[in-house]
Amino acid sequence: MNGLTQDWKKSTRSNGSDSCVEARTGDGRVQIRDSKDRTGPVLSFGPESYDSFVTALKAGALA
Repeated sequence: MNGLTQDWKKSTRSNGSDSCVEARTGDGRVQIRDSKDRTGPVLSFGPESYDSFVTALKAGALA
C-alpha cells in the first residue's frame, strides 16, 4: 500500500448516507474517494495541498 492505511474512513458527517467521501492517510498523503464509486478516481494530496483544499471547500470556493 506504499505506506497508506488500508482502511478507508467514511466521513462522520455522512449520517449513514452513501452520498459522502471516504479518506485514508499515510506516507505523508491524504487520499479521498467517492463512497458511491469505490473503484473510481482517487484524489491524492500532500499535507499543504490538503489543507488548502479543505479551506477552499469551507469557503465555498469550489462550488
